[in-house]
Amino acid sequence: MSNVTSLVFRRMRAPLLVLIGAYAVAILGFVLIPGVDDAGRPWRMDFFHALYFVSYMSTTIGFGELPHPFTDAQRLWTTVTIYLSVTAWLYAAGNILALVQDPAFKEALTRGSFARSVRRLGEPFYLVCGYGDTGGLLVHALLDRGQRAVVVDIDPQRIQALQLDEPEVFVPGLCADAADPQSLLLAGLEHSRCAGVVAVTNDDHVNLTVAITVKLLSRPLQVICRAETRETAANMASFGTDHVIDPFQTFADHLAIALHSPGLYLLQDWITGVPHSALAEPLYPPRGTWILCGYGRFGKAVRRYLEYEGIPTRIIEALPDLTESPEGTVAGKGTEAVTLREANIQSAVGLVAGTDNDADNLSIIMTALELKPDLFVVARQNKRQHDRLFQAVESQLVMQPARIIARRILALISTPLTAGFLHLARQRRADWANALVSRIAAVVGDQVPDIWAVEIGREGAPAVVAATRDGMSVRLADLLADPRERGERLPCVPLLLRRGDEDLLEPEDESLLWRGSIVLFCGAPEARDRMRWGLQNPKVLAYLLTGRDRPEGWIWRRLAQRD
Repeated sequence: MSNVTSLVFRRMRAPLLVLIGAYAVAILGFVLIPGVDDAGRPWRMDFFHALYFVSYMSTTIGFGELPHPFTDAQRLWTTVTIYLSVTAWLYAAGNILALVQDPAFKEALTRGSFARSVRRLGEPFYLVCGYGDTGGLLVHALLDRGQRAVVVDIDPQRIQALQLDEPEVFVPGLCADAADPQSLLLAGLEHSRCAGVVAVTNDDHVNLTVAITVKLLSRPLQVICRAETRETAANMASFGTDHVIDPFQTFADHLAIALHSPGLYLLQDWITGVPHSALAEPLYPPRGTWILCGYGRFGKAVRRYLEYEGIPTRIIEALPDLTESPEGTVAGKGTEAVTLREANIQSAVGLVAGTDNDADNLSIIMTALELKPDLFVVARQNKRQHDRLFQAVESQLVMQPARIIARRILALISTPLTAGFLHLARQRRADWANALVSRIAAVVGDQVPDIWAVEIGREGAPAVVAATRDGMSVRLADLLADPRERGERLPCVPLLLRRGDEDLLEPEDESLLWRGSIVLFCGAPEARDRMRWGLQNPKVLAYLLTGRDRPEGWIWRRLAQRD
């Protein structure tokens, strides 16, 4: 608020001096001009009574003559001071209105209010730079999982939308340039509860600047950035940015996984999906020639990954010289039937409508399906407001950059072990992924599973820590047992066990747990809550370990010993 106070005094200096001068002259006049009391004796008003009289006279409250009727001289001076004080107040009021409407004053008030809101946050929060399609999805997902966020965006309309989108949970939002270090500091970069920074603006330079700022000014924080060019991604990685996400490379990689191992693609989609949403169906992209419409960043990434899988491609590009398209590229958008025929669509098995214009992509798909109805179609959707249109078109796979980035970031934030699990899973055979998908589907039904990690420590598993300290062995199977009925198994699947430097995929039930171990689970929502009973309640854990319900209280324990 120092900026607000400074601005007020700077803008109101002259009006305040005029008001003080007007009051001083009026008060002095009433003190110096003599009056007459009821007995006809002369009297003079003291400074207190003069201040009192001028105060309620100048504010037009109305008055009576105090304490005796005024003389003509006093009434003449009263007339003079009325016009003097009213003029001074009008001048001051005009300046006050101008100050209130001053954009700089409004911004100072907003920034002050924002800073106080951030300082009052008592829970861990993530600083999200950019509230576009990606930032909006990410903030919604964080709030759904009970996590807090602070938003910085340069567009005032997006900040207004933030307050309208989240009426139940207050999310502090600042309209400022995220590339300005002062904005990040104001948004809580050095706050003790700041858990990490996410830069998902649509400007690679801003995201790069955010990453540099965090690494230079703050304590070690997790930094996740969006990058749409390979050069920017390499630059970010060079100084230690924790995670750099390129939506085009990520999607192209997913498509290649679907070609290589549909089960692994399905597993990855489920693990990084939005909890409680419907499970995705298996995807089987065909092998053969594919047509790529659009050879920008997205088209280049898709072609590179398809070539890794041995899939031949034909390119259709409106500006082949500008995009450095390969030899044999067909010039055109692909929205015309003649262009698709020139690319020999009848011999193709798949089509990627990958331009940066949603209308063109929809037109490409509709035209292509008229020429060959059995095409496997991949559509690029650039804007979220076109969801209904892309749902109506007959495409097997829709690439939404915002959704891809948000889901990947959410997985990294909520369960950091997820990235390690997916990395190890890609090294396994397709039949292993198919078997794991079947196990997960058996426990979660038709909804995307919840993903959670359990760390054996005082905060997350105090009962387990106490049991191991007392010499008891705790197995993974003990955590998987239902605390309501020890013989039943919770509806969840252990995905990864990390013990020191050792990572075990699909750990066995007999795996021992000790302090510092971390286990990644996926399963039904109720499994997470029931598992927490055994992790935190020593009595429940004792039942899971021994099968005996240990009584509480001295009397009940004595009675149990007699039995």
